[in-house]
Amino acid sequence: MPVLPELGPMLARVAQARQHPADPTQSVADRRAAIHRGMDHRAATVALPAPPHVARRDHTVPLPDGDHLTVRSYHPGDGAGPRPAHVYVHGGGWWLGTLDHRDALCAHRAANTGAVVVSVAHRPAPEHRYPAPVADVHAALAWTAAEAGALGVDPGLLTIGGDSSGANLAAAAALLARDRGGPRPAAQVLEIPALDLTLDIARAHAESDPGAVVLTFDELAANVERYCDPDRRAEPYASPALAADLAGLPPALIMTAEHDVLRGDGRAYADRLAAAGVPVTLHEWPGHVHGSHDMTAAVPSALDWQAEVDAFLRAAVSGTRR
Repeated sequence: MPVLPELGPMLARVAQARQHPADPTQSVADRRAAIHRGMDHRAATVALPAPPHVARRDHTVPLPDGDHLTVRSYHPGDGAGPRPAHVYVHGGGWWLGTLDHRDALCAHRAANTGAVVVSVAHRPAPEHRYPAPVADVHAALAWTAAEAGALGVDPGLLTIGGDSSGANLAAAAALLARDRGGPRPAAQVLEIPALDLTLDIARAHAESDPGAVVLTFDELAANVERYCDPDRRAEPYASPALAADLAGLPPALIMTAEHDVLRGDGRAYADRLAAAGVPVTLHEWPGHVHGSHDMTAAVPSALDWQAEVDAFLRAAVSGTRR
């Protein structure tokens, strides 16, 4: 179906931004700061306000190399613990995005699932290239389990998820948890995921569907270039869709957008998970574009999208499948 009419203003802003290409002399930090100002405005206008009864706490997570991460936990205000925990990784092409940009989404997810949501601010590329962000998310997963008592969560009811590049990191962390030990998520939610950094899947999709109007193939390729060296892009923790063995991974909900260059990544991964015996639900959302899934104040079906994620997470930790 055509792009949802509610997305017209968003598409107009994207088209306008493309008329002003980045200054090649601008530093990464300055370019990131400029884009973040636009993302700040977007976060304040397209998503429903965060529910008032969700408490937030910021935490420092030490890393083996002496560096550290910041994570933010979201605690529903009703009921007693221990609660499930959901580790969430924001998107942004591995080099953009902050905890604040997904604050409302995480607060609603905590309120609607009853879980403590732990939102991860991984170290950004290109300053921290692959595999550092994967290790960051894996460390945040381990920290959440280790700090279960302080967080008020049950480490046996742990799930993981993310969107776009964050879904890539969430899927990679689930693989890493299976392969190298540590807490194993009970489920994974991958929204508009980037799962093949060789870009073979996206390239084929870009050639067959010019409707990828928010994230173009060239923009995707530039993000991958910032994040991962060419000779490492086929590694399983860079490209989970290319991993040789997917058996034993947690059940997955994969959500894709019809008009998205990454639609094929989600479909291919769902097919491979199913072939490996992993329970998987794939939902391709008609009319949606890359990044419209969180526009809950402007797009009615974005509310339905988020409700499906919430229902999946509730079922995953209750021991039932939808």
